[in-house]
Amino acid sequence: MNAFLDSRCEQLDIRGLRYNVRHWGTPDAPVVFFLHGWMDTSATFQFVVDALKQDWHVIAPDWRGYGESEWLRRPYWYPDYYGDLDALLAHYSPDRPARLVGHSMGAGISSAYAGVRPARVAQLVMMDFLGLTTTRPHEAPGHITRWLDSLQSDPPQRNYPDHDAFARRLLQVNPRLTAERAAFLAHTVSRTLPDGQVTMGGDPWHRVASPVRYQSDDALEAWRAIEAPVLLLLSDQGYVLKRFGETPDEIERRLACFANLQRVTVTDSGHNLQHDQPEQVAAALEAFLRRD
Repeated sequence: MNAFLDSRCEQLDIRGLRYNVRHWGTPDAPVVFFLHGWMDTSATFQFVVDALKQDWHVIAPDWRGYGESEWLRRPYWYPDYYGDLDALLAHYSPDRPARLVGHSMGAGISSAYAGVRPARVAQLVMMDFLGLTTTRPHEAPGHITRWLDSLQSDPPQRNYPDHDAFARRLLQVNPRLTAERAAFLAHTVSRTLPDGQVTMGGDPWHRVASPVRYQSDDALEAWRAIEAPVLLLLSDQGYVLKRFGETPDEIERRLACFANLQRVTVTDSGHNLQHDQPEQVAAALEAFLRRD
């Protein structure tokens, strides 16, 4: 049976919303922020924290609408995450630039932030994220139409009878998980409903696509302004290679945006490398992150 390190959570007001923030490690250890991805929660990093060899104070928020942070139960506006991150860093690291480790959506938020607030970021780790595929102007009306249509009713929510059923589902979609890790995730990245059923720990309104199309050139321009050293962790079977593997020139175009970049491939891993290969991830993080 795996022994998982204990975490502790606190609640605080971030821009008028109740935010849940998870902590691992001793408060006086070097601080590093772990930022989770879409339809996930802060507890997703448990196995990476367990694999760290040195003492770190890991601070990991549940983004708005995720985990134990407040759910809006209406559409979300992506730029709010930039504001939330700015407020979180002002609270926890007001006097020094921060070390940011972001997975997927968390990497998207933190990498844009590092470009527009370069003095606030000391180091940046992007986990299996190199932006989304490019969209075209002719797609814009369809984005608005789909968004308007989605407002007519609450989005569907997939429920499971209990945590064991949810754990079985996690094992089914990710065979790299152990039973112990699947059971842990089933309890910590979920919510228990009043009738006892279990659902993902993310407001189903996150599944409603934005009315604003993704513009990759905007993201790339922010990356060009990053001053901090960047570590890109790519899963050998992750989303980056699935999106851009057949267009290697596009990968190189995006990589060229970073002035100071290290790249590490995590082997035998899907998109959720923090679950699949936490030991590889922890080793790469500690080889990159400065402790001064």
